[in-house]
Amino acid sequence: MSVKVVIIGAGHGGVQAAASLREEGFEGEMVLISEENDLPYQKPPLSKGYLQGKQSEEAILFRSPHFFQNHQIDLRLGVNIAQLDTEGQFVITKEGETIDYTHLILATGATNRKLTMEGAADVLYLRTLADAKAIAHRLDTARKIAIIGGGFIGLELAALAQEKCKEVSVIEAQSRLMERVLPAVISDVFQKTHEECGVQVHLNALTKSIENHCIITKEGKKIEADLILAGIGVIPETSLAEEAGIACENGILVNEFQQTSVANIYAFGDCANHNNALAQKRLGWESVQKAVDQANTAVNRVLGKTQPYHAVPWFWTNQYHLKLQMAGISAGFDRYVLRGDVDADKFSVYYFQENRLIAVDSLNRPADHLNARKLLAAQISPTDAQIGDLNVNLNQLVG
Repeated sequence: MSVKVVIIGAGHGGVQAAASLREEGFEGEMVLISEENDLPYQKPPLSKGYLQGKQSEEAILFRSPHFFQNHQIDLRLGVNIAQLDTEGQFVITKEGETIDYTHLILATGATNRKLTMEGAADVLYLRTLADAKAIAHRLDTARKIAIIGGGFIGLELAALAQEKCKEVSVIEAQSRLMERVLPAVISDVFQKTHEECGVQVHLNALTKSIENHCIITKEGKKIEADLILAGIGVIPETSLAEEAGIACENGILVNEFQQTSVANIYAFGDCANHNNALAQKRLGWESVQKAVDQANTAVNRVLGKTQPYHAVPWFWTNQYHLKLQMAGISAGFDRYVLRGDVDADKFSVYYFQENRLIAVDSLNRPADHLNARKLLAAQISPTDAQIGDLNVNLNQLVG
């Protein structure tokens, strides 16, 4: 019996799954479906190298145009899936084409959360290459840039716009930047750096409306802008799965092998919600490495192998000279310990929950980050004294 794998979504996870299937010897038919018209590309460089002009469109492609043909991967660009039939084992495109499958992989990612107040229709968001092109075009002529949202994407865009000598304002609803994921000791460094570079940071500022190129906050503050961008979070793309009756809750629910509630349908990356062993609860988060690792886990299951996903999650952001690398999930920590020089913007924060190390954020200390991933994977918790003493080599704890 011929086995056919259909992959919906050509981001990091979808492309990795297709490539890994061939690398692992899968000889069956494979279809990779993307709703975008562009060849599959990497998304993290959009807010970094691409918009800075340091990376071309070709440079951010996952693979050359010939890769998919040479590996017998039927790449379908500009195709939208309208329906998924789990019993009949087929999907239907919006154009009415039926595509059957033996195994179905959902790598549908997430969509930007959108503003809904008056005047929001003129706001631009960054998610796709088409979005990046639209922003790049507007950046050329805009003089004043306002960014709603002081999270990673918003601040990366702020740094980019400031480096292009624009007048930049960041409007953040919370009391400090990146408050949802970082402690004050780190977010204060980012705020100080942005402000020293000329960015106007408005905290505790809720956007009420947008009128005539002017943001009006609920507090009555008016912020003029030629271009308004927003980065206010994302929503897992679960509509296909939900309509097909697949279990979803803040993402598509999956087990340790990335299987959904329908055994031959898999999900991973930004659209999936899995039980994270490190955090000891179900989680969904944005991470390139998560998408890649989970894709390989799903591929192994498709091929009959049982290798569960238990990787330590990690993330990063680059803004000016600041490189923040995060390992683990710090939510729920009850205390933290510092290592390094806070005044020099070179330090790490080690988070504990009931004396168990659960995460480490490293600012301009890449060696700490690499070690942290090892410590977390091995479930080793260094003492406060060991963390605070720079003469202690924490790598020796791992062995």
